[in-house]
Amino acid sequence: MRYPPALTQLIRELGRLPGIGPKSAQRLAFHLFNQPDDDVRGLAEALLNAKGSLRQCEVCFNITDEARCAVCTDPQRTQAIVCVVEEPADLLAIERSGEYDGLYHVLHGALSPMNGVGPDQLTIQPLLARLKDVEEVILATATTVEGEATAMYLARLLGEIKVPTSRIAYGLPVGGDLEYVDEVTLGRAISNRRMV
Repeated sequence: MRYPPALTQLIRELGRLPGIGPKSAQRLAFHLFNQPDDDVRGLAEALLNAKGSLRQCEVCFNITDEARCAVCTDPQRTQAIVCVVEEPADLLAIERSGEYDGLYHVLHGALSPMNGVGPDQLTIQPLLARLKDVEEVILATATTVEGEATAMYLARLLGEIKVPTSRIAYGLPVGGDLEYVDEVTLGRAISNRRMV
């Protein structure tokens, strides 16, 4: 059965979102079709409003509606530490932990030569330019191949300019049972153990 062109276009556009496959896009399209007009209009207006009013912070490249984000303008933040993350969602995750009170730098991706993402496509040069009074850079990229490559690349660059650099620890989740943890995670937990 062929869908009407408007429905086909909606499914196609929804399918372009990250993490949304063809089946999910189809489910979302049917869900939106069954919603009241006011709800769909509200969603469309929220999308347009966000796209029109949000931008990247001029310092750390977080998402904001001002020239500088709330983190960069907070005088209570520790100014001498910068945590480097891949995406704004990573920054929010660290903030939710409540364990970090320094500044951030958002790369907006990770090195991935296979996908055409090199150092020039990330915000690496602005990071290097803001490190004058920084005492430590924390590399908090993902533990994927791309995230690890990005961390190694940054560690080398930061080492050349003598900026103390650390990497976030990784290993076992809190409350996890050892028997259910994969071998790589368990191996990293052993390798990155600390004295108590």
